[in-house]
Amino acid sequence: MGKQPGSAYFLVDKKSQEIRTTLSVLVDNEAGVLARVIGLFSGRGYNIESLTVAEVDHLDHTSRITVVTSGTPEVLEQIRHQLERLVPVHKVIDLTVERPGIEREMALVKVAGGGEKRVEALRLSDAFRARVIDTTHSSFVFEVTGNPQKIEAFIDLMKPLGLVEVSRTGVVAISRGAEAM
Repeated sequence: MGKQPGSAYFLVDKKSQEIRTTLSVLVDNEAGVLARVIGLFSGRGYNIESLTVAEVDHLDHTSRITVVTSGTPEVLEQIRHQLERLVPVHKVIDLTVERPGIEREMALVKVAGGGEKRVEALRLSDAFRARVIDTTHSSFVFEVTGNPQKIEAFIDLMKPLGLVEVSRTGVVAISRGAEAM
């Protein structure tokens, strides 16, 4: 923010201290688990930027919930401890700090237009390794995968070329190295 007149210290903007983190949560695959996790976030006013859930072990009946959230380091630590206390939770890993991981997301991006804009959209899709999965005389639907920043960059470039609609999967993540969650 800046130095206040007459003060000997700088005020710190709380927003500037916020960091983004990706949490991987191993849970029992049973009814109501996702509602409990979401309830923990909403009940305390925490924001969820991305949420994905899928069964990862059919025999053990376990699922992985990947949550992307942001907050101060203290808030993120509190979120983690509260998640660990939920009954169906087996393990919580911070894939941003504790065990750096790999994040990927998939998006379907619909772009409409003709002429030079159509040619430019195809050229950019090639540069981003986006696949054309549907085409008509007046539109394309691209499938693009990568980290969330790559997805955002592709979407931003498609806006002036006739972006119509976007559908995103949310982030999936896994830690690097030989060890399992």
